[in-house]
Amino acid sequence: MGVKWGSSHNYCRKTAKFVIHAVGPVWNNGNSNEEKLLASAYFNSLKLALDNQIQSISFPNISTGIYKFPKQKAAKIAIKTVSDFLATTDNFKKVIFVCFDEENYKIYYELLKLSNPIS
Repeated sequence: MGVKWGSSHNYCRKTAKFVIHAVGPVWNNGNSNEEKLLASAYFNSLKLALDNQIQSISFPNISTGIYKFPKQKAAKIAIKTVSDFLATTDNFKKVIFVCFDEENYKIYYELLKLSNPIS
């Protein structure tokens, strides 16, 4: 079964109650609606989690690896989309951004520090 960019699907696994597979876009120099598609991947994952009463969710750095989405731009989209969604509900206990490299970690750390200063 193919999965469209910006969509999300729910899969069950033994190590987690649910795995939501969010498919992000391949970067095409911003010429193929990539920013909207990436935001949709995060939004649709959160919506699917909410619909299934899932209270915690983790996101990798969607599309920033082999799909070559610019990391800074992707992080801003991820943080804004998640923050905007969380402002509409109090049903989530935890959202985690999983950074697989030091560069992404530093980007997320700085952006999150700006949006919510860390003491």
